[in-house]
Amino acid sequence: MKNLFRRTVIGLLIGCAAVPVVPTQPAGAAPVACPPATPAALAAFFDGALPGRLAADRVPGAVVSVAAGGSTAFAKGYGLADIERAVPFDASRSLVRIASISKLFTWTAVMQQVEAGRLDLDTDVNRYLTGFQVPGTYPQPVTLRHLMSHTAGFEDFVTGTGARAAADVPPLGRYLAEHMPARIRPPGEISAYSNFGAALAGHIVSEVSGEPYDRYIQRHLLNPLHMTRSTTAEPVPAALAADLARSYDTDLDPPKVYPFTFDRMPPDGSVTTTAADMAAFMNAHLSGAGQILSPQVMELMHERSFTADPRIDGYAHGFKERTVNGHRVLMHDGGWEGFTSLMLLLPDCDLGLFMSLNSLSGGTPEMLRFVDAFFDRFAPGPAGVGAGQPAVAGGAPQPGFYKPTRHNVTSFEKLTTLLSPSRLAVDDAGVVTFRGKAWTRQDDGRYQADDGDRLVYLPGTRYVATDGSAAELMSPAETIPVNLGVLSVLLLPVLAALVLPVGRLVRRIRRRPAATTRTWRLARGLAVGAAVLGVVFLGGLLATVVVQSGEFLYGVPLSFLLLLGVPVVALVVAVAATALTVRGWRGSGAGTAARIHQVSLLAGMVALTWFLWQWNLLGWQGA
Repeated sequence: MKNLFRRTVIGLLIGCAAVPVVPTQPAGAAPVACPPATPAALAAFFDGALPGRLAADRVPGAVVSVAAGGSTAFAKGYGLADIERAVPFDASRSLVRIASISKLFTWTAVMQQVEAGRLDLDTDVNRYLTGFQVPGTYPQPVTLRHLMSHTAGFEDFVTGTGARAAADVPPLGRYLAEHMPARIRPPGEISAYSNFGAALAGHIVSEVSGEPYDRYIQRHLLNPLHMTRSTTAEPVPAALAADLARSYDTDLDPPKVYPFTFDRMPPDGSVTTTAADMAAFMNAHLSGAGQILSPQVMELMHERSFTADPRIDGYAHGFKERTVNGHRVLMHDGGWEGFTSLMLLLPDCDLGLFMSLNSLSGGTPEMLRFVDAFFDRFAPGPAGVGAGQPAVAGGAPQPGFYKPTRHNVTSFEKLTTLLSPSRLAVDDAGVVTFRGKAWTRQDDGRYQADDGDRLVYLPGTRYVATDGSAAELMSPAETIPVNLGVLSVLLLPVLAALVLPVGRLVRRIRRRPAATTRTWRLARGLAVGAAVLGVVFLGGLLATVVVQSGEFLYGVPLSFLLLLGVPVVALVVAVAATALTVRGWRGSGAGTAARIHQVSLLAGMVALTWFLWQWNLLGWQGA
């Protein structure tokens, strides 16, 4: 999905997929019968809780729809779609940007082409690409099944994936060719959410069908489902634009409106729609309404296509799997600008829920609370616990710092790995602490948190996987403690250098000439200058993360490009300082303390060089 990157100062660069975790039950538990989702029951549920919750969390508005029995059982808006104009949310008229839920349209289009015989899920995608190719980094080729399960093995990137104007959005094929990410692991090994992979799949649909992506979705999905108030076009067509809801940052007072942002990879998140139209899409997948896929292909699409371990949920050809109250759920979420959206299907209840909020402030936690309550009311839990999964051998997870499997390796965005680790610890009782939860070992070898989320360690690998996402054990060189230690090698002698002007002042007051040679003094000045430039760079880097992270969505800011030049200058100065230090070491007239400090400054520059190399900050890699 599009990350909810505006929620944190580093989230933009991470692109770490935020995957809602809903309460789970062991897969073997038998769900009870689903109570009828009647319009009256649904209205009582939403009307009774949602308005007050929105007000308490300063969320301007929300829109919901429920599909059941092949029809729209409920659709209603709450609060305001536009604060300035006091426009209320309307489930049939108000348009919301559903971000990564758009991928379900792309995956459905892929399955249509599979049904037509133009695509095969297990064929090398390069067979379908004409203008560029996916690099053959590994013997195993990337297939559509890999793309749909986010197991292609691509690194992640966020920089330059958005645009402020339509003129800044190049043709999809050209953009994909020019921004091909590195393949960092063999396909099929582990899931790592990839917007690029979804965009590549949408491009392949265009290649084999001969239709541009937006036209294809309009003709083969939106029109057959009578989704007349939905579009993949950006900007939204004039006939619909007046009803486009606004999204807000309500952490600010007054709330700030998020500007319309264009997606440079439309198949991964460009759909704008209404709650009522989304009910039609849900019914298409639940009951075959609109006949966009044959029953056989629809059934295939809903089958599991990947899981890291049979004891946890996985993917079903683009859908995220969840087990909720004993029911198998097919779902997807999305966040873009200030919108937060969620779509869930319960095939065994013939029930679907769509919900969208126009603010990220408190949005996701509240949405998940409503999902919990919705399931408890209309898809209640089992009367007892079933047999569960058969026992699987495996030891405890390896303690340490973990990074999301969705990360960058080859550009400066790799730095976000350092800024977003999760520590995993195992106490004496065998309880695992990870991502703010305590996980207790179960009889089948998995670990389970109080909210039902499940975790497994994959023996023989560096991975742990949960019902939500997977993580990879970080090497020591990637961890915060090691990097802070390395940077302290630079920072401590720079702090010590603050006393140098005091010494010079004392000598002047006492009228004592400097006892050191000119070469040594020059070497000292250059070493101090290089180290200070290094510290200035680190300070600028921190300021960029805190203040400018949102700008990277549109491309690399000029200020960051200039900042990357600072360590280059610092290292050139450090090389000169090293040469002069060696040349003037003997007979310099310097005392022991000065010599130790000089060596410490140069060692600090070596430490800085390692840090720059480790995080692709040496030069302009990926900028």
